[in-house]
Amino acid sequence: VRFRIDGILHEHAQPAASLQQAITSRIKIMAKMDIAERRLPQDGRIRMKIAGKDIDLRVSCLPVMYGESIVMRILDRSQISYKLENLGFPTFELQQFQNLLARSYGIILVTGPTGSGKTTTLYAALNSINTPDKKIITIEDPVEYELAGINQMEVNPKAGLTFAHGLRSIVRQDPDVILIGEIRDRETADIAIQSALTGHLVFSTLHTNDAAGAVTRLIEIGVEDYLLSSSLIGIMAQRLVRILCPVCKEAFTPTPELLKKVGLSVSAHDDQLFYKPKGCKSCSFSGYRGRTAIFELLPVSDTIRHLILGAKASTVIRDAALAEGMTLLRSDGWRKVKNGVTSIEEVLRVT
Repeated sequence: VRFRIDGILHEHAQPAASLQQAITSRIKIMAKMDIAERRLPQDGRIRMKIAGKDIDLRVSCLPVMYGESIVMRILDRSQISYKLENLGFPTFELQQFQNLLARSYGIILVTGPTGSGKTTTLYAALNSINTPDKKIITIEDPVEYELAGINQMEVNPKAGLTFAHGLRSIVRQDPDVILIGEIRDRETADIAIQSALTGHLVFSTLHTNDAAGAVTRLIEIGVEDYLLSSSLIGIMAQRLVRILCPVCKEAFTPTPELLKKVGLSVSAHDDQLFYKPKGCKSCSFSGYRGRTAIFELLPVSDTIRHLILGAKASTVIRDAALAEGMTLLRSDGWRKVKNGVTSIEEVLRVT
């Protein structure tokens, strides 16, 4: 049994072999899975109330060589913050993102690997614009948390309800804002773009390494560059970094060799105090407690729009965005290192 805490796996216990099958069977029963099916993957859900809190467990069961692997994702609604101000945005990037949210139409993409906080950012964005005069509809896989005042829809491939099929129905529901859990294929991308071009504000996610890479990815799956340049208004890449424990973090002065290794100016940081993890009871001796995000926001300006129209490489788009003031993921990470929020190792790990 292992727990993933703040993105890192920790070994917790090793149940006796005689108990392992019983534990697996009990979890499958609680998740309403077929207890006799051991050859195919299964997904389920357990709703529980623990210490007065509503806890939602998403359960995935996978047949492996010597039995079954079970992963339980814990969704604690009481612990989630859906305010943009609490996510770790630098002041300038927060203002830029809020300016994008004030637009009445266009596509805003949030990109990053699984577990990088994309859903939390999108939920916070929806909450910030959720007013009685706006109809907001989402289609997700799955719906992770319920948002008050927002119509949320879950895909069901077994019943034929895919992102593309659901999206066609959503646009007939007179929405102002649409959230698509993920753009996975050209059909979904095309409908999303048409929705943006017909006066809807559309949010979605992609899996790319940086903001500029999202443009290349959409063109690769077959989206026409002229449609993309007309509809895309902003792309944001993000990662999660662990926060140094405020109780036990240790200050240190980095050596010139370390500064050179991470690409920071030696002359500009020769007397800069950085912090590193130590470990105490407060943080379970990990040196970290909680996570925050680092961001790379690329607003689509006229210059960027012309580059998209010319199907330029992502490196060209990134360079143009940097010239217009974009902050790279790693640069935002270094900013949080210098502010004592996280460590050098964390920024290097996620970027």
